[in-house]
Amino acid sequence: MHRPAITGSGVFTPEQTITNAELVEAFNAYADHWNAQHAEDIASGACKAKEHSSEEFILKASGIEQRYVLDKSGVLDPDVMHPLLRQRDDDEPGVMAEMAVDACHKALAQAGKTAADVDAVICAASNLERAYPAVAIEIQDLLGIKGFAFDMNVACSSATFGIQAAADMVRSGSIRSALVVNPEICSAHLEWRDRDCHFIFGDVATAVLIERAEDATGSYFEIKSTRCATEFSNNIRNNNGFLRRSRPDGMADRRDMQFMQNGRKVFKEVLPMVSQHIADHMDDTGIKADDLKRLWLHQANKTMNDFIGRKVLGRTPETGEQPNILQDYANTSSAGSIIAFSKYSNDLAEGDLGVICSFGAGYSVGSVIVERHG
Repeated sequence: MHRPAITGSGVFTPEQTITNAELVEAFNAYADHWNAQHAEDIASGACKAKEHSSEEFILKASGIEQRYVLDKSGVLDPDVMHPLLRQRDDDEPGVMAEMAVDACHKALAQAGKTAADVDAVICAASNLERAYPAVAIEIQDLLGIKGFAFDMNVACSSATFGIQAAADMVRSGSIRSALVVNPEICSAHLEWRDRDCHFIFGDVATAVLIERAEDATGSYFEIKSTRCATEFSNNIRNNNGFLRRSRPDGMADRRDMQFMQNGRKVFKEVLPMVSQHIADHMDDTGIKADDLKRLWLHQANKTMNDFIGRKVLGRTPETGEQPNILQDYANTSSAGSIIAFSKYSNDLAEGDLGVICSFGAGYSVGSVIVERHG
């Protein structure tokens, strides 16, 4: 049995940002236009007027101050309200593969490795731009990696589930190394016209290289243990898919074809599930709260992370113990905890322990306990 380790990580960050102020201006212009169009129905009580959003509302609800996106022009156009991405020819790299390759190059560079050192690619993301061929195989081809590749989707937990799959393969000896990459274009499945969620998501791609600890050429994080769990729920759902056109109203602009969630139920049900999952994982691994130096949590909502941090540590986390990046990146689905890990892990010392944890639709939760070496 081999010891799997994370030896490198990388983050691709889009060039464009949308501040809360920009987002609110666009949304309120859309709401005013919609209300004017439906004035008679609003007056008769047939429908309700759309409320304005505000910077104060967004910050209080989420802790988000801005988000990175691939295209802001369409999102901020009140007549469009979604990103506008160029249609690419089939012989061009797909947009997800392109951003994934950038993150993979950064992870390889940090590890001091090249594509020749990689045996497998796992593209783990909440949404994939096509059904087939697998985006992972396209990434593999663009990087010049031999071996095999496959896609997987466990919504916001895709990264940690992908890490467990790669770590298990390295541990068993079936491969020596794997890239787990998480290209997330969340702006494309977000309903920017819904006040309750129009501020939640941003775009990004992350990657980690997982290989045998004995093959590491520098410092690394040994993967001591992984644990995944799922429990079915409709409280976070997206009904879009390839069967859409086969249904009578399949081409309609239905609300459920984009991101939907029942926020109150998600808070009530996910928080205890995740807190208990991490606590049980630590307990079964013989790790106490005082042993932990860092919690890299899924970046969905600051209030959720603060709650989980207090439950896991038994106290309010001190500065740096539970880093948040969602104020800058917003919710980036599966990539969030990996952004936090990539940006806030180099300061740990030999023997320091940390937990990477992601959670979301499914419900799903995955945790990875790591130990710093070197």
